[in-house]
Amino acid sequence: MGALTLPFRRLLATALIASALLLLADPSLAATLRRGNGAEPGSLDPHYVSGSWENNIIGDMFVGLMTENAAGEAIPGAAESYTVSEDGRIYTFTIREGHVWSDGTPVTAEDFVFSLRRIMDPITAAEYASILYVIEGGQAVNSGEAPVESLGVRAIDSRTLEITLANPAPFFIELLTHFTTFPVPPHVIAEHGKEWIKPDNVVSNGAYTLVEWRAKDYIHLTKNPSFYDADNVAIEDVYFHPTQDASAALKRFRARELDVNSGAPSQQLDWLRENMPESLRIAPYVVVSYLAFNTDREPYGDPRIRQALSMALEREVFTECILRAGQTPAYSFVPPGIANFPGGTEMDFKGLPREERLARANALLAEAGYTKDNPLRMEFGYRESNTGRRIAVLIQAMWKELDAVRADLLRTEVRVHYNNLRSGDFEVGDAGWIADYNDAQNFLFLVEGSSGQMNYGRYANPRFDALMNAAAAELDLEKRGALLAEAEAIVVRDQPLMPLWFGVSLNLVRPYVTGWEDNVTNVHRTRFLKIDEDAQAKAPGARELPRIAHAYGLGCARG
Repeated sequence: MGALTLPFRRLLATALIASALLLLADPSLAATLRRGNGAEPGSLDPHYVSGSWENNIIGDMFVGLMTENAAGEAIPGAAESYTVSEDGRIYTFTIREGHVWSDGTPVTAEDFVFSLRRIMDPITAAEYASILYVIEGGQAVNSGEAPVESLGVRAIDSRTLEITLANPAPFFIELLTHFTTFPVPPHVIAEHGKEWIKPDNVVSNGAYTLVEWRAKDYIHLTKNPSFYDADNVAIEDVYFHPTQDASAALKRFRARELDVNSGAPSQQLDWLRENMPESLRIAPYVVVSYLAFNTDREPYGDPRIRQALSMALEREVFTECILRAGQTPAYSFVPPGIANFPGGTEMDFKGLPREERLARANALLAEAGYTKDNPLRMEFGYRESNTGRRIAVLIQAMWKELDAVRADLLRTEVRVHYNNLRSGDFEVGDAGWIADYNDAQNFLFLVEGSSGQMNYGRYANPRFDALMNAAAAELDLEKRGALLAEAEAIVVRDQPLMPLWFGVSLNLVRPYVTGWEDNVTNVHRTRFLKIDEDAQAKAPGARELPRIAHAYGLGCARG
């Protein structure tokens, strides 16, 4: 085919513009939401994931006994009600009447029994199973010491589920909003096995069902008409796009290719505050960023090494000079504002002049046998992102000021990086932890000996474990908080995890996306969002025009 003539190009461009404007006016387009979602998910099976970016998608597809409202608070989900025994150990749930899977099959109490047994079964090898050790028999089942049938869950009848806990847990209702407790469909898994989660096979019980997954491009969900609250779900279709590069994501957001994005480039925050204040959402967030040490590898089993490396890092430089969104330096591990937790222990070098900190760190390294003539050569792995790279380079430079440390950087895609942490294939690696529920135990369990893959560095401390066990058995919240605070003091002293800063949530949200409520868990289910069509039509730029024009080899200005 020959080249297009100039008049035809003009005619085609005019037609494209008209088509784009029609698309923007189309109600079906107005009911479509495009979300930038950080990393590519490793799976959409609730029993094989652990990342917040995966939770964002899975939480649209599935709903547990409890779920979150727009403010991130626990509300009834698949269960319409529940009761708790006087001793706080036995929870009895009534499954919502008429609640069905997206293929019309009823959701039953037996489905939850199947699902909880499945995630705790050692054959499943679910990396997040240890978070459910609060259920009676959970640890014994997960370690292979007891049959799955001994797990403290049973179906009294098709709509009545009983869960017995090993000890009373004030956080249990919040825990039931977590994806590890979501039901999976036994009838579909029986037919398709591990292939059940593919678009052609999967059924779900949440507000959305899976339509398509194009790897590293998007995941497309569509509204589930069988969902119990479908009448109040306004968004018909939602696309989740991996947006690991925050700067590239901002460009896509400005071009109206994204309506929402998780995260924003820290180096452009000033520009965003000045030019797009209506879209920049910064809010308190129960999250800690930290470095994990592989204590199974020498010399990181030596607390002197970990302490020395921690002393060399100036946390205020990270928060005030790079992040600059309200993050605060972390000299303890549990974030502030956690319920029923007194805290109180901070690293003893906080506030010391840098020269004194470096001198103490050098002395610890020398005690451990590392000097200028015999330096510690280490590999520091970090998650691939714009900010991650800047932070890693700065950490490397700060460690270089020590007499005996030479760190090489290893940048890895987010999903692969976390796989390396869980498998123990690392020396020192950066990580972050977002509260699954508002309780200090949810942070401290990361270094419990029983936490399996979630204890990335395989840290083991009998005294720490004893305190955590005592806290689990303590009914008095004040005494329980004191035990957890004593356990945190061990973490602060030993530094198996090196806290760096307590975070904030950082999102980009178009003003025409309504229903978004900033909350401390940064969970925003699509079912509670809406698109103001009038405001969307008036927003600058045309989302569809660049895509259509590109298909014809034409450039197009973006708003």
